Amino acid sequence: MTKGITKRNEDYAQWYLDVIAAADLAEHSAVKGCMVIKPNGYAIWEMIQAQLDRMFKATGHVNAYFPLFIPESYLQKEAEHVEGFAPECAVVTHAGGKRLEEPMVIRPTSETIIWSTYKNWIQSYRDLPILINQWANVVRWEMRTRLFLRTTEFLWQEGHTAHATAQEAEEETLKILGVYRDFAEQYMAAPVYVGIKTDKEKFAGAVRTYCIEAMMQDRKSLQCGTSHNLGQNFARAFDVTFQDESGKLQHVYATSWGVSTRLIGALVMSHSDDNGLVLPPRLAPLKVVLIPIWKEESEMEKTKQKAAELTANWHDQISFRIDDRDQYRPGYKFNEWEKRGVPIRIEMGPRDVAADQVVVVRRDTGEKIPMPQQDLLPRIQKLLEQMQNDLYQRALEYRNAATYRADDYKEFQSAIENPGGFFWLHWCGNPDCENRFQETSKATIRIIPMDGEKEQGPCIVCGKPSQQRVLVGKSY
Repeated sequence: MTKGITKRNEDYAQWYLDVIAAADLAEHSAVKGCMVIKPNGYAIWEMIQAQLDRMFKATGHVNAYFPLFIPESYLQKEAEHVEGFAPECAVVTHAGGKRLEEPMVIRPTSETIIWSTYKNWIQSYRDLPILINQWANVVRWEMRTRLFLRTTEFLWQEGHTAHATAQEAEEETLKILGVYRDFAEQYMAAPVYVGIKTDKEKFAGAVRTYCIEAMMQDRKSLQCGTSHNLGQNFARAFDVTFQDESGKLQHVYATSWGVSTRLIGALVMSHSDDNGLVLPPRLAPLKVVLIPIWKEESEMEKTKQKAAELTANWHDQISFRIDDRDQYRPGYKFNEWEKRGVPIRIEMGPRDVAADQVVVVRRDTGEKIPMPQQDLLPRIQKLLEQMQNDLYQRALEYRNAATYRADDYKEFQSAIENPGGFFWLHWCGNPDCENRFQETSKATIRIIPMDGEKEQGPCIVCGKPSQQRVLVGKSY
């Protein structure tokens, strides 16, 4: 265990904060509830942002930007929406030295300001679909905050699309859900369950909310992305209509979807260990650090020169750094890069130079692998892909081993506390059972699986008939 990092099995919440501090990702701001994302943390967000942006654009979406300030009256036009967000809203009442005629809400989400804009853009079916995403910041007045997972201000992307038919909107919602799942599993190395939220848990103003749920190392669930079918709710609220091919006026169908800097918290909690951050290689801003090692002054320049020669052609193919700082000992450097989660460390001393080899160290396992200097880069690239796959498989095995089926409520109440995890339970669909369930277990229904096995059984709360199991767990 690295000095200064609490062990996971002693205090998981403190371990999480210690890893963030040790990796220099973020810190609390002087502004209550807000965080400063430091360069190391922001570099990870840039990796997330760049890959998701490519995936969105590959499915036909484009980026735009909408105002940060939303007239208060806009939020009030969609009743369910304003009820859901009102407690979290920050409202500007004064500006320019005087009281505003109408208060402005700092965006908690952008459905209302965007649909007031779409009203001016849409007249005919020829104007549809509109497939827009924006990268932005959001403010939600949180009472209890935790770095990356829940802060008053955070960064995210939010997609907002407009369609001519209900089918097209549903297809869009599911398409983006698939993008999120692919990103989580292929890039974050985080296996996820996919499904529908209950009406109690869905987005305020949505017809249906779909999401992906990942298990963290403390066996709690983290909602990592949501995709909402909004139906015609916002189009009706803002009277956004179009003339269809037959000449009739119809209200537009809408979707919205988003992920946030919460994904950095998910990366920390999915893979990191008691020595610091562990990053999946595909999202690591710095993939390789090469540390030249010398004992005598006479060895220093030769070792540094060999390191430079070895990596001379790497710049366009991989992100790497040569750490040849001579004011720090090798052990200090090893510890620093380990805490920061760099996937591969290369050690090269005078004996390695003489033997035309290096020692490669995997961050995820700590394994030390001697490698010849010849063709080193392709060997490193192959190892990075192996590490990406290994991280996913380990997370999948961990999640599967901590996922259970339960039929007795008292046994479940005991098991959700210890050992914890995910539970497949029968639920009749009655909101009263859901409320009772949540109050007595402190767990929530995370998803109703879309393609889950149909299995009849008694509701674990009331005993009435249930057609399939739902996924339950404690969550962040």
